[in-house]
Amino acid sequence: MTSYGTGNRDSGEDNFDIDALLRRIVQMVEQAKSMPLSASVIVPREEMIGLLHACIENLPTEVRQANWLLKERAEFLAKMEREGDEILRAARERAERMVQRSELVREAQRTAQRTVDEAQTESRQMRHEAEDYIDQKLAAFEIVLERTWRQVQGGREKLRGTPVLDLEQRHPVEDEAEDLFDQERR
Repeated sequence: MTSYGTGNRDSGEDNFDIDALLRRIVQMVEQAKSMPLSASVIVPREEMIGLLHACIENLPTEVRQANWLLKERAEFLAKMEREGDEILRAARERAERMVQRSELVREAQRTAQRTVDEAQTESRQMRHEAEDYIDQKLAAFEIVLERTWRQVQGGREKLRGTPVLDLEQRHPVEDEAEDLFDQERR
């Protein structure tokens, strides 16, 4: 492995400065032979690794310190965020306990419960009224269907030539159904 020289980083006297090392690496890649039928190139491994190690060794102390400071800053910010979240959680819990103790909240809860109870009662009443109305309409419809069914049966019997009951005989239930439908038409 070729030594590319490492200077004294603290004194600022470098045999090879970092810029020169990086330029040498770029030059090696640019002048390297191409692989047949490929965009890849062949570079001498040992020489390239030596140059890269020299770059690492010649990094200014300030860069290393900056990296360390950035890491420390990130850790500090994460710690402060965790502590801030904990303070907010504790404050929310305390505020919630204080609000729950308030008479205003208790009165609002009672009022809300009364409102819910009244709404449920009114809903049940409306449902029962709707069911009664539907039941009445279905009963009337049933009567009309029975009368229609009897008329259809009578017509079929008449077609077969069998004597039929007098259709003029009306049942009291049929009269009620007809009256019910007549009232709705008015």
